Amino acid sequence: MTIYNRENFLNNIADNLGRPVRKQVERPVWKFQPQHEVLKDATPDELVEVLKKQCQNIHTSFVSTTTEQLATTLQQVVDECGGKSVITWKDDRFEKFGLLPLMTEQWPKNDIAFYEWDEKNPEENIRYAEKANIGITISEMTLAESATAMLYSDKNRGRTINFLPEKSIVLIPKSTLVPRMTQAARHIHENIQKGEQIPSCILFMTGPSNSADIEMVLIVGVHGPVKATYILIEDQ
Repeated sequence: MTIYNRENFLNNIADNLGRPVRKQVERPVWKFQPQHEVLKDATPDELVEVLKKQCQNIHTSFVSTTTEQLATTLQQVVDECGGKSVITWKDDRFEKFGLLPLMTEQWPKNDIAFYEWDEKNPEENIRYAEKANIGITISEMTLAESATAMLYSDKNRGRTINFLPEKSIVLIPKSTLVPRMTQAARHIHENIQKGEQIPSCILFMTGPSNSADIEMVLIVGVHGPVKATYILIEDQ
């Protein structure tokens, strides 16, 4: 994306404020930084247990499997979610995990409609996401403390897959586990400093929506998917 007249725009604002344009913000140094202490010494296995326990709190199903058994496990979860129709990102990691034969061959044979996001057909993408029973995505980084999946959007990873299908399945590689938001924010910041292009939309998904606004009665799945399942993949 090309930005036009940026300097003139910023200079005009700065002139009206009576100060020069600030090129950077000085990061404050705090005496106490407890955000870096939470779970900082936790092992990957300990983070898995934290994630698993937190999934219960956010009403999200948790399943653990290996890379070798992933296709079988995914089929079981899809069956438990009712099958019918599935939409996924166009993501090379599905092929890396050996899931393409299941998606493109077995599902159509078993009357499970399969649709892969197509950047050339934006309207069709949305129409299919609206009617899909299941949306399947892959976590970029997973926050164990809150059981949050960080999902990157780009031309092949449509945002509507996260919101419109009735149910959501998120693949969670064990290697993506970090303690909490602190590490995710640091990761994004470091990538920006390196000059890497980050997505215009980064979604932090913490299971299905949980709302108790009316008379403190908890309702799950008011907005977005009514059911979410995390499949942890032992990839380490």
